[in-house]
Amino acid sequence: MHTVPLRLREQIIGALNLFGTAPGTLSEADQHVARALAETATIGILSERAIRHGEVLTEQLQTALNSRVIIEQAKGVLAHAGGVPIDETFAVLRDYGRARQTRLTDIAQQLVTGALAPEEVLDSTFGRRP
Repeated sequence: MHTVPLRLREQIIGALNLFGTAPGTLSEADQHVARALAETATIGILSERAIRHGEVLTEQLQTALNSRVIIEQAKGVLAHAGGVPIDETFAVLRDYGRARQTRLTDIAQQLVTGALAPEEVLDSTFGRRP
């Protein structure tokens, strides 16, 4: 058995194990082939990691964008229903969510779909009905 490290500069990310049928050392030609295989495997592993990282990042960014859109819609609902200046509506949503330990996007979704009345959010924040 022979082992060739899978390297990225000075970092070893794994090993390529070569199994033979007879004991002994690898010839010079076999050593070159083993190193070439190890380099190819390293490139494949690192490429897959980069793609996976990119997919995760893309998914996170899309989720953030979707959340932002629904929050902006909820801000509009509050501004319209309560005459609250649009630049104050985020704080209203945030305070309402904190008081109930509920995610901001969940509250925004409920406001936009009508599951939560804007007056309830405004009453709890301002102590009044719009």
